[in-house]
Amino acid sequence: MKRYKVSALVLFVIITRFATAKDNDIVMMWPSTGAATLKATFGRFRELSSYSGRHDYTEDVTVENVSSKNIPFASFTVYLLDKNKVRIADTVLQVKDLGPGQQVKEPLQFHASGIPASVNLVARNDASGIPTSLKTIPFKIISVPTGARLKIDGQEVGMTPYSANLRVGSHTLDFSKEGYATGNTPLEVVPDELPGGSITFELGGLSKDTVELRDGTILLCDVLSMSMAQITVRVAGQDQTYDRNRVKKIMLVEREIIQQPVITQPDTKQ
Repeated sequence: MKRYKVSALVLFVIITRFATAKDNDIVMMWPSTGAATLKATFGRFRELSSYSGRHDYTEDVTVENVSSKNIPFASFTVYLLDKNKVRIADTVLQVKDLGPGQQVKEPLQFHASGIPASVNLVARNDASGIPTSLKTIPFKIISVPTGARLKIDGQEVGMTPYSANLRVGSHTLDFSKEGYATGNTPLEVVPDELPGGSITFELGGLSKDTVELRDGTILLCDVLSMSMAQITVRVAGQDQTYDRNRVKKIMLVEREIIQQPVITQPDTKQ
């Protein structure tokens, strides 16, 4: 009877210690250095069964996108370690279509040769260990004509042609050049995109004159007249006159002047 009480006490201590360790969530940031992209919170390890030294566990993992980019897909190998940092199990954690600030709860089940006390995350999507969602693909961005100002996802990056490393996911390219209509195009970068690709965007010519005022206002209009004192333009069918000193720059589009044929009236006196 005394031996039974001691054994029960030992078993109770082991279980109590394990339960205490499991009640504390394990929070991991990925990557562990630099700006984090994902936050993984591992909940309580729950033992489902055990047999011949093997244990079956389940747990809930909450994954949060702490970056400003959408994550179409990311995959990790989860290594389970015992209190001596010995690996006793591994499993796979995957998340899909996770927007900035969004969370998803993923259940994990695994077989372990011991009692898990901590975890490690290792990205597993490609040889360099970068999840697909963080993988970048080199692109050459070209405009016709060249020398257009380029914005990628609202951020000005330079002039075309431009070499960019774009993350997997959706992007927007904006082009602008004096004398041409501004334009934009969506770009979808897929995980299996081959490097060295290019995208070409043709800017449309303006059909209106452009008048830039000194306060930064841009007018797309028809310039009707100019003098040393003032300029008269037509905007949306309305004539407007501006003081010459308010005007910073005028760009006139090329217009084709079509000569109308001379119309002669028939001689009715005959």
